[in-house]
Formats: sequence, structure tokens, C-alpha cells
Amino acid sequence: MKTDRQVEALLRELAPQVIGLLVRKHGQFDACEDAVQEALLSAAQQWPEQGVPDSPKSWLATVASRRLVDEWRSESARRRREENDALMDPAPASVSDSDDTLTVLFLCCHPSLSAPSQLALTLRAVGGLTTGEIANAFLVPESTLAQRISRAKQTIKKAGAEFVLPPPAELGERLRVVLQVLYLIFNEGYTTSGGPDLHRADLTAEAIRLARLLRRLMPDEDEVTGLLALMLLTDARRAARAGGDGSLVPLAEQDRTRWNAETIAEGVSLVSEALEAGPVGPYQVQAAIAAVHSEAATAADTDWPQILALYDVLEKVSPGPVVTLNRAVAVAEVNGPEAGLELLATLDDDSRMSQTHRLDSVRGHLLELAGDTGAAREAYLRAAGQTASEPEQRYLTRRAERLS
Repeated sequence: MKTDRQVEALLRELAPQVIGLLVRKHGQFDACEDAVQEALLSAAQQWPEQGVPDSPKSWLATVASRRLVDEWRSESARRRREENDALMDPAPASVSDSDDTLTVLFLCCHPSLSAPSQLALTLRAVGGLTTGEIANAFLVPESTLAQRISRAKQTIKKAGAEFVLPPPAELGERLRVVLQVLYLIFNEGYTTSGGPDLHRADLTAEAIRLARLLRRLMPDEDEVTGLLALMLLTDARRAARAGGDGSLVPLAEQDRTRWNAETIAEGVSLVSEALEAGPVGPYQVQAAIAAVHSEAATAADTDWPQILALYDVLEKVSPGPVVTLNRAVAVAEVNGPEAGLELLATLDDDSRMSQTHRLDSVRGHLLELAGDTGAAREAYLRAAGQTASEPEQRYLTRRAERLS
């Protein structure tokens, strides 16, 4: 008899496979996805008590197909169904061993969707999370999240998206979107954007699971390997990021003996593998930076010149304000806080930084290092007022109070 956790893991693995199976037979991604969600709910209620069926994928496909038929029987599309006897058969098509997960993932990350819709649809259709779980993770009402998912499916339908992988000419750009969605899921779990919790382990675990799955499906894509390595090396620090009261502990002050050595070893191995392959992408470079941090036994042992060199590469490969922000910290460590502040000042008029507290947070840190405690205190307080994360608010406020 499988435990509830084992059943949950199995259902998450099978969810996109069953969606793919039904969409290939019936079309109508929106209706098939809804039917599979109902089948998953039934399985979650029955399997822990009654046991997992011999063929769980077939069980889910059968239940979902019956849900589809019941739904179609209650709608005005009866005439169309009568013209297609196959749709009236409650038994699903033969369950093949093919795995449509990759196709479902690319469909959920369709470029016609907004980033929030891509996130929500990916977590539901590929991650197997319920609407309530996703709404809770992103701190929005369940009704709002349900409407977002419904609109996303209608957008895909109107866009005429077919249930096939993108052609080779589009694959690279679509893969970039898929990787970005998985990275956003991970980041929301690692540092929640709002609420009382510093992190959401369920979201980081799901992002890592999906990254592992994507790597299994696309083993020759080095950026997929790089993203998985980055997630692992970052998540390895999770236990040391929070104090006993749940407060944020910055990297320089973390107890590194609490870092997960096994996860770090896997991440470093993946980085080495990805970098040996040839031209590097942004996730590979970020993973390399994380690897350098992981190799330092103490904060004082950090090889900042190497990190700065890697940020120089990252700025060429994938320039942007967040890269400049992080590079400013490395510049300050190598060339002094004044040099870091000078680089940070180039972001003051960048509208992309107006919605985040991180610019003032980093500014406060560098001003403190430079000895300008009054300006540092003001920057920390501004940053505290800009974030919805309660642990980050407390951390930044305490930093400011310490300088009073």
C-alpha cells in the first residue's frame, strides 16, 4: 500500500501523460485538462485507501474519458458526438507508453499567454497541483486563479495551438520560455514574494522535479542541465537561510555546515557537464557562480574575483538590470563598496527596478560597507516598505534599527 505522499508523487508524474493521451484522441485541451483534474481528485481520494490500480495511467484515462463523455452528453454538442462513435465510448484509447509530458509543457508555456498564466497552467497541467494549491502558493484567491487558468486555456484555443512540439525553427525560443517559467516557479518557492513564509518548499521541490523531467526528455540541451544545476545549488542552502524564528539569514552569515553537501555535489557535477559542452547560456553561468559560492567553507573564503569574472560573462550573454544589481555586489567585494555603488547608480532610472525592493536593499548593504550608516539606514527602510515578504521586511527593518 502506497502512502499519501507516494500517491501524490505518482499522480503528479502521470497528470501530463494522461492529458496528452486524451488530447491526442479527443482534441480540446481545455476540456481534457478539466477532466483529468477530476480524475486526479478521485484517485487522490481512493488510492490511499483502496490501493493503486495495476495500471494507474489506464485508470486515470478511463475515469477522465468518462468525465468527458458525461460533460458532452449534458451539452448542446450531442449531434457532433453522435457523428463520432469513438467519443461515446467511455473506455479510453489504448494507453501507449509514449510520454506527452514535453508537449504538454510547451503548450502550457505558449507565447500567447502572459507569464502568470504560464505559471498557473504549468503547475496545474504538468505539476498536477490543484487550483487551490496554486492559489495558496501565489497568495491570490482561488476564484481568481481559476479564472486565470480558464482564460489561459481559452487563449490557447483561440490561438489555434496544435498538440505538437514546436518546429525546430521555434524550439529554441519556446524552450527559453519553458525554462523561464520553471525558474520563476523555483524563485517564488525559494523567496516568496509575499506573506509570512520565507520560502515554499513545495514549490521549489516541484520546480526541481519538473527540471529533472525536462532534462530527461531533452538530455542534449545544456541550458536545461544548467537550470537544474542552478536550482540544486541554490536549494542546497535552504536550511541555513532561516533563523529559528523564521527570519532571513543572508548568505554571508549562514552556517554552511547546514548546507546540503549531497545536493551541492550533484549540482557541481551538472555544472561541469554543462560547461564542457561548448557555448554557455545564462543558466549555466549562474550555476557556475552558485558553484563557486558552494565551494567556499566560509564567507571570507569566497573567490570574489572569479565570481566577478563570471558576472562579466553573464552580462554579455544575458544583460539586464538584475544581472547588473548582482554584479555590483561582486564589484564591491573586489574593488570596494564605492565602486559597487557607482555601478548601482546606473540602475536608478531603470523603470524595470521600480517594482522591486532589491535595488534599495543592495544599496543599503553597500552604503553600510562604505561607512555611510545614515544613508544605509534610509535605504534599508525604503526597501522594507517595498517588499510584501514579512521575513524580508523584518530583516531589513532590523538592519536599519541596528544602524540607528
